[in-house]
Amino acid sequence: MARLRRSLQGRVAVVTASTDGIGFSIAQRLAVDGAHVVVSSRKQKNVDTAVEKLKTEGLSVSGVVCHVGKKEDRERLIGNTVAEFGGFDILISNAAVNPDPGRIMNCTEAVWDKIFNVNVKSSFFLAKEAIPHMEKRGKASVIFVSSLMGYIPNYAKDVLGAYALSKTALLGLTKLMALELGPRGVRVNCICPGLIETRFGEAITKDERAIKFMKHNCPLQRNGQPEEMAGLASFLASDDSSYITGENIVAAGGLQSAL
Repeated sequence: MARLRRSLQGRVAVVTASTDGIGFSIAQRLAVDGAHVVVSSRKQKNVDTAVEKLKTEGLSVSGVVCHVGKKEDRERLIGNTVAEFGGFDILISNAAVNPDPGRIMNCTEAVWDKIFNVNVKSSFFLAKEAIPHMEKRGKASVIFVSSLMGYIPNYAKDVLGAYALSKTALLGLTKLMALELGPRGVRVNCICPGLIETRFGEAITKDERAIKFMKHNCPLQRNGQPEEMAGLASFLASDDSSYITGENIVAAGGLQSAL
């Protein structure tokens, strides 16, 4: 993955849920583009494995265990990064759960609370807690990871009801935070992936209905790969997007989005 241009040289990035799938690909790309990346996820084993793999590629990375739904874990993630680097420049909030796929009217209160605690609440509070340590460095970029289903939850109503709604909430959060933080020099944007082939997304990407849907409705007629989200994240974190904030950018092979 050697590149000629290191657009993130000297910057420090924190990426949640970054030991697999989209998060791992984003962490890898940011490091390739010159950033030191702090990898995190809930399990020490997964963090260690991801860090080792990235270091064998000659990349500058470290790791911290963090369950974003736990305030003390978020504080440790931020605190450890600040202690080592004095702050950081890039926050990618990628963690999400969908513990009980199904229609929204079948969602229990416990499942609802877990989905919104991790997918929405923790995204907001992680960013809020990180901003004081980011803005002083001058090029702060916060990036949320939502989903195409945040725009069109009806397409996934049978398996992603409450999850899709939580991703819709991130679209609004991006707009509101960008308005408030813009005067402080902090940019806030959001990536909205389509159907991406990851372990987390297998419930949909391997479903015959989804395969048929993609064939007839997606202009590129295929699912996406995690690394195809990574370039967009690196762009939004870099100076190449220095005049972009408050945007929810869909990367879904041409699938139409509307809200």
